[in-house]
Amino acid sequence: METDWTVVIPVKGTAGAKSRLGASAELAMAIALDTVEAALGAARVVVVTAEAAAPSFCALGASVVQDAGGGLNGAVRSGIAAAGEVAVAVLLGDLPALAAEELASVLELAEGHPLAMVADADNEGTVLLTALRGHHHTPLFGSGSRTAHLAAGYVELPVPVDSGLRRDVDTVEQLRALVPAHVGDRTRAILAAGRA
Repeated sequence: METDWTVVIPVKGTAGAKSRLGASAELAMAIALDTVEAALGAARVVVVTAEAAAPSFCALGASVVQDAGGGLNGAVRSGIAAAGEVAVAVLLGDLPALAAEELASVLELAEGHPLAMVADADNEGTVLLTALRGHHHTPLFGSGSRTAHLAAGYVELPVPVDSGLRRDVDTVEQLRALVPAHVGDRTRAILAAGRA
C-alpha cells in the first residue's frame, strides 16, 4: 500500500521561538527551514506559522497556514484542518538532523496502523504523529506527550534512538549532542559562523 501523506509542521516563527534553547531567531528559523526542507523530500508539507515567517517556507515549496494562536496543539489542529481528508502526519519543526529518507521510511511503516507515533530520544515527548485517511488525530503535545498519545490510541513505531527524526532540539545540550555533519545546511552554517 502506498499512501500519499501530508505532513503538518507547526513553527512558532517569532522572535521568541526556541526560547528554552537560548537560540537566536536566525538559528531557530534555520532549524525550522532545514526540518521543512527534509520533510518536503518525503511528502507534501503544510507549515503553520506566523505571517512574517510564511514567505520563507513558501519559497521551499510548502503550503502555509497562518497560526491563529492557541499554542502548539491549536496550531497542529489548524494544520490538520487545512490538510483535508487525507493521511496526515504531524511533525515537530525542531529536527535539524532529519533526513528525508528517514521520514519516508517511517511514513511507510505508519501505513500499517490507523494511528501511530514516534517518541523523542528521551522517550518522554513526541516528534511524529500519523493518522491514515478516515482516522482523526488527538494532538496532546506538551509535557509527557508520549504517554498521553499512547493512551489516546497511537501505536509507537520502532525507530532507532539515533535517528534524526527522534532528535528534537529544545536545549543547548541537545543541539551540541548532534553530529555537525548530520544537521541541515542552514543550521550548520549558522553554528559554524558562531551566530547561534
